[in-house]
Amino acid sequence: MSNTETKEATYKPTSPNSKLDFESVWEYAPAPQDSDFAEVKDRYELFIGGKFVKPSKGRYFKSTNPATEEEITEFAEATQKDIDKAVKAARKAYEGEWSRISAKERGKYIYRIARMLQERAREFAVLESMDGGKPIRESRDVDIPLVAAYFFYYAGWADKLEYAFPGKKPEPYGVCGQIIPWNFPLLMLAWKIAPALATGNTVVLKPAETTSLTALKFAELVKDCGLPDGVINIVTGAGQTGAEIVNHQDIDKIAFTGSTNVGKIIQKSLAGTDKKYTLELGGKGALVIFEDAPIDQAVEGIINAIYFNQGHVCCAGSRLLVQEGVADKVIQKLKDRLGTLIVGDPLDKNTDVGAINSKEQFETVNKYLELGVEEGADIYQAKCSIPENGYFIRPTLFTNVSQSNRVVQEEIFGPILTVQTFRTADEGIDKANNTPYGLANGVWTDKGSKIFKVGSKMRSGVVWANTYNKFDPTSPFGGYKESGVGREGGMHGLAAYIRN
Repeated sequence: MSNTETKEATYKPTSPNSKLDFESVWEYAPAPQDSDFAEVKDRYELFIGGKFVKPSKGRYFKSTNPATEEEITEFAEATQKDIDKAVKAARKAYEGEWSRISAKERGKYIYRIARMLQERAREFAVLESMDGGKPIRESRDVDIPLVAAYFFYYAGWADKLEYAFPGKKPEPYGVCGQIIPWNFPLLMLAWKIAPALATGNTVVLKPAETTSLTALKFAELVKDCGLPDGVINIVTGAGQTGAEIVNHQDIDKIAFTGSTNVGKIIQKSLAGTDKKYTLELGGKGALVIFEDAPIDQAVEGIINAIYFNQGHVCCAGSRLLVQEGVADKVIQKLKDRLGTLIVGDPLDKNTDVGAINSKEQFETVNKYLELGVEEGADIYQAKCSIPENGYFIRPTLFTNVSQSNRVVQEEIFGPILTVQTFRTADEGIDKANNTPYGLANGVWTDKGSKIFKVGSKMRSGVVWANTYNKFDPTSPFGGYKESGVGREGGMHGLAAYIRN
């Protein structure tokens, strides 16, 4: 060996200075989750008045698995006549048995739902991943436990409303129309139904057309738990079905989670009526990383903030703002970490990033990838392999972007992160606030005083400190500006369903 040659350092996987080399050192054997036990019917009807009924016009639409593009089942399409039937069933239940039973008994029903969800957690987790494309680890360890937790939490409040609202006599609205999105189908159902029932309302709920499976399985659970007929009604369909719910004259309250554009349409439709509403809409969350932050912890927080559920999260941290002094270090560590992510079968327990929810969303995300390059950004994608079939996109970083770039300003709802730098805290705050949205942000720093100073100046409904995407039933959630109206979760979630 010549003097000019240097010997390459031996790779040590246990060394803290060695980046993980998954290709040559770490190998994962397939770890598929068994799904044979999860029963899926060939067709699902509407759930109205405690019974499964056929749609009035006999229309059905297909549901596909986004990871395989194979048909899972088909759902009934509810039209105006079906919505009217569901609202009448909800009104009859509200004015009848549901209003006559005690608050304590209401709480028992909600508690029973929570326990039955726990008992069938494995089944619901598998179906959530099959229908929506999210990794089974997320469905199993995050979604379903949180669903049960929200029902448990509001079951406890059912007979204690006078403590939640001292000096008032809380009265329910009556019949509540609820429309939920496709990114967290069962969790959004829990956010809507649990507080509505705890306060004495009845509901007509429409799940997203691409992820209706677990809502209909939940309807089966409702039937099994003995809840009075008509208290919960679940109707399936696309946008027009949701519009029929919003515009029905005998609905007292609308709760919607979804895109900002649809939220604006709903707001216009309800203008001039006496219907109350809560809207949880889009977001473009900022992750503000300061020089004194624990960098490795911050990188893990970034991964969780944007690549969790393929970026299909309204509060996703899709904008990284990193202080100049540590920008290169953070970006390099982030690129190294992307190299360890596994994109693939949502039902494999090794998978970190699953399938994009639908063909339509897959095409939308790809358009933003093209747009980012057209706007002059530098693109970096994880070099992992992806399945040939299904809707999969590699985790992506855009660097060299400006505040005016559309990929920085607009909600993409996919595994795409934009990276910008800042020098001072005030500059970081200004950049974080410079979007039409205000749903959630995150701050990473070693100083508590800086967390409070920066967090208090962010126009955001939620600010996480040295973490991200942490949810708890006791904590309210909602946004400012174009991110929505009102709050869900905690006692704020109860307040959204009472008149006083």
